[in-house]
Amino acid sequence: MPVPASPASSSIIISSEQLSRREVEELLGAGGAPLAFEACSFDGADLEQLDLRGTEFRRCSFSGTSFVRAELSGTRWHRCRGAAADFELADLTDASFDGCDLSNSNWRRARLPGAVFSEAKLTGARFTEAQTLGLVLRESLVVSADLRGLSFRKQTIVGLKANDADLSGCDFTDSVLVDCDLAGASLKNAKFARADLRRARLGAIQVGDLLLHFKGSIMSVQQAADLVSALGVQVV
Repeated sequence: MPVPASPASSSIIISSEQLSRREVEELLGAGGAPLAFEACSFDGADLEQLDLRGTEFRRCSFSGTSFVRAELSGTRWHRCRGAAADFELADLTDASFDGCDLSNSNWRRARLPGAVFSEAKLTGARFTEAQTLGLVLRESLVVSADLRGLSFRKQTIVGLKANDADLSGCDFTDSVLVDCDLAGASLKNAKFARADLRRARLGAIQVGDLLLHFKGSIMSVQQAADLVSALGVQVV
């Protein structure tokens, strides 16, 4: 049951409930303080086009939940589980995801400016045509994810595990990659101009891409030797 906001709190807390769309709409219609859901289940629910701006979700479950075209700007998600959740065309401007499992989720054409994913699991997630200016992926797992065309320009990217991900056309210009693993990732037409790659594990790089898209990038001696070896040149 909802717990009214206390004088020290700015949210109405709903705890340990299994909620349908109708019940969420009733809570939103009641107005008052922002909502905070704790340990609630929304599995399989249709939450399309709902206005949930500023809502907080803590340890909630959203397996297969649809947020298509939902208003989710400024939302906060902590330790939530949302496998196969659908965020297509949703507005997630300045949203934050901390320690969430969002494997196989769909973010196609979502608005994600300023969104932050920290220690998130995004295995198999799809970000096709998403608006991602200022998007941050920190200490996150994006194995086999579709990140085509995303911009990480001038970012310091820490702990990104992108094995077998599709990074085609991504912009890493002037970025710094720290403890990142791109082995097995598709880097076709990705831009790494002036990027600091010394603390990253790189995937296979085509000769054409190396000449066109890595101009001015910084690599370690070992990375450079590995690239030359991959071209069939023996380094002694």
